[in-house]
Amino acid sequence: METHKLTDEFSVSGQLLITDLPTVAAQGYRSLICNRPDGEAPDQPGYEEITAAAEKNGLAVRYLPVLSGKVTDEQALAFRGLLAELPKPVLAYCRSGTRSATLWALTEASRRSLPDILDRAQRAGINLSGVARRISNGGKTPTDRNDVHHQIVIIGGGAAGIAVASSLLARAPALDIAIVEPADVHYYQPGWTLVGAGVFKAQTTARTMASLIPRGVHWIKSAVAAIEPERNALVLDGCRVVGYDQLIVCPGLKLNWDGIEGLSETLGRNGVTSNYRYDLAQYTWQLVQGLKGGNAVFTQPPMPIKCAGAPQKAMYLSCDHWQRNGQLPWIKPQFCNAGGVLFGVPAYVPALMKYVERYGIQLNFNQTLTAVDGAKQRATFIRTGADGSRQTVVQDFDFLHVVPPQIAPDFIRVSPLADAAGWVDVDPATLQHKKFPNIYGLGDATNTPNAKTAAAARKQAPVVAHNVLLNLGQRRSLAKYDGYGSCPLTVERGKIVLAEFLYGGKLAPSFPRWLIDGQQPSRLAWLLKERILPPLYWQAMLKGREWMAQPELAG
Repeated sequence: METHKLTDEFSVSGQLLITDLPTVAAQGYRSLICNRPDGEAPDQPGYEEITAAAEKNGLAVRYLPVLSGKVTDEQALAFRGLLAELPKPVLAYCRSGTRSATLWALTEASRRSLPDILDRAQRAGINLSGVARRISNGGKTPTDRNDVHHQIVIIGGGAAGIAVASSLLARAPALDIAIVEPADVHYYQPGWTLVGAGVFKAQTTARTMASLIPRGVHWIKSAVAAIEPERNALVLDGCRVVGYDQLIVCPGLKLNWDGIEGLSETLGRNGVTSNYRYDLAQYTWQLVQGLKGGNAVFTQPPMPIKCAGAPQKAMYLSCDHWQRNGQLPWIKPQFCNAGGVLFGVPAYVPALMKYVERYGIQLNFNQTLTAVDGAKQRATFIRTGADGSRQTVVQDFDFLHVVPPQIAPDFIRVSPLADAAGWVDVDPATLQHKKFPNIYGLGDATNTPNAKTAAAARKQAPVVAHNVLLNLGQRRSLAKYDGYGSCPLTVERGKIVLAEFLYGGKLAPSFPRWLIDGQQPSRLAWLLKERILPPLYWQAMLKGREWMAQPELAG
């Protein structure tokens, strides 16, 4: 007998035998619900037999038989009543546990989000995607009709979503395209590093979503609750259903602030900040200006994260300010990196190490931030040794710049599109989903092994646009993405190490070495980031103008 806990008060299991009941009681369960009709299989003990044995073991028992694949709204309502009256914790069972889990999911639909319910079931080994619409509809059976249908639907109105919509329209203006995006504001996130250094004002990195969605593209202002690729449909919050012919998935990733104990409660206070959030980047600059001495700790979580260079960009620019203002001798900067190297592409490490030495930065590799006590200004790390051993390290701080762990959005992780790690499972070259040929992915939520940067999305958008049109019979050749990513490493105010690379860390400079040597700090590279890249983002990438981003075509 194997039980699967969905909450602290409720679990499910497959068929119970009489001999299982002493174990069930010993595990602390106080009640049973049988959801399997008697006589479904010849080896199945009847409800009366189970009841007699359960009562001998002090267990309350109820019978709510459900036919396989036919859970009714009335049965879900009755199940809710049973859960309310029975002593906790409760164990419900059927043949495999699926019917019991379905009943629980429908009763929880008004109290929990759809991704949370699907995630709990998935971790219990139960797939409830077939009832996603019912869960989204508050547990009641909805219509099977789509509320609206579009030729191409794009999930996400971030850099990747707007760029791919514009690239599609640049190639075929008559396309019927919709973008599903709940946010009112679109952010130029690469600019937040410079906000945290006092170079940009935060408001220059924000524009209204309405001003950026391309003309002629339908904006569905809602959040995705579930994806039904077998039905070519999305379920939105409130159980609105959107059908599609081609789907493009680019919702970005989720910053898991709650993945570090105590962090959410102290962000923006007690010297704890992060350039990974719009409002906090301004607080970073405030803290940098105000720090006159003490421990300045910069963290980097396990990969993958968006813009892997951003954690140390904040560190270098902060140290540069302290050095220029004569405060660095009284400040102890530390870089606590969950990884084992300073930067993933070795060619750029020598230039970065010169700045590590220049600023006197202490490098602490294989250290993962797990908890923050803001009031006491203490950070707790787990240090992993070469032999796999783990040691707790507690560090006092006066300034703490945190980069949170990052995961795929909840609705992606529990969808049929996800790989084992929860990311959208696409071919790294074509960006087509490996299982569903009318689905493409780009941006931070995919499992491609490139750096998760806006520069990568700029290169991916034309590839996806071309290949979607190929699927629609409007192109003949296949476009391929080579893994290009770019990370302008701001090593001091006025100089950048411009890292550019393909899959496998192969260097891919965009400029001749005499103009910008990417392996050396460059004033021209700084001007590129400060003066050229922002307008390139707003006026080229998001407008479908593919300067230096045309896709490579096969054959």
